[in-house]
Amino acid sequence: MADYYGALGICKVRRMMRAGETAQEITKRSKSNLAFALQCLPKDRRDDLVVFYAFCRVIDDIADDLEAETSEKAEGLRYWKDGIQHGFSSDDGLEAEVLQLRDKYEIPTSLFLDLITGCEMDLSPQLYQTWEDLQGYTYRVACVVGLISLYIFGADPERSRDYALHLGHALQLTNIMRDVGEDLDNEGRIYLPIQDLEKFNYSEEDLRNKVYDKRFQRLMEYQNKRARELYELAEEALPTEDASALKSARIMGDIYSKVLDKIEKRNYAVFDERNSISKAHKVFLLLKGMLSY
Repeated sequence: MADYYGALGICKVRRMMRAGETAQEITKRSKSNLAFALQCLPKDRRDDLVVFYAFCRVIDDIADDLEAETSEKAEGLRYWKDGIQHGFSSDDGLEAEVLQLRDKYEIPTSLFLDLITGCEMDLSPQLYQTWEDLQGYTYRVACVVGLISLYIFGADPERSRDYALHLGHALQLTNIMRDVGEDLDNEGRIYLPIQDLEKFNYSEEDLRNKVYDKRFQRLMEYQNKRARELYELAEEALPTEDASALKSARIMGDIYSKVLDKIEKRNYAVFDERNSISKAHKVFLLLKGMLSY
């Protein structure tokens, strides 16, 4: 049971969660593209997605807390993993809301555990030798988010599974491309597959030194091509019957595709500046999606 970790452990987790914050406040604070795309959902489903997103945000913040020791972050994630499996000692707050959400939509507990495992993978930064290796990570931290969201969106989880998988890999790869510089500054994290670096004669040392040259541009162009193919596969896998229910996911894909456009337009200059699109552009894509999907 979660009580195993004791009052001290729970206190640490609560600190990481910014004690007292509601799911709505956590989502608003994040300023995420996902939070933005939720605006087109019916209120009841939007409220439920906000709870799920707040859960995602909290466990991600635990893993990325620069002020916490690795052991403390591991304890925080164990608290959530144990609580999801066996129940929390508290019957209110975000913990209770997450369990209610899981039970309401009959979402498999294993998916929540996979998501937490993905965050645990970031506690000890590791290198991914191949794209296939990296997919084990992108599945847990991105595809699983999509698979859980299918239940809340009202889509058929089996019918739309391939759509969620392809889109999840595409979104996370876009994140990886956008955040190359930030990840290097955060404990020297590298997510680009080492095999891909070698393909373009660009070394791990080059990457850590943020060498920006033709080799790096070709490496990133290769990632761009892979991401574009994944977005196309997602669109091809979209079931007609679930197209309306997946409106938010499709808008999310539109937003991240535009981020990819900007990265490409800036010739993959990602070391010192975060590539993003303006709020006005996001509003345009939101309205466009609401009218056309």
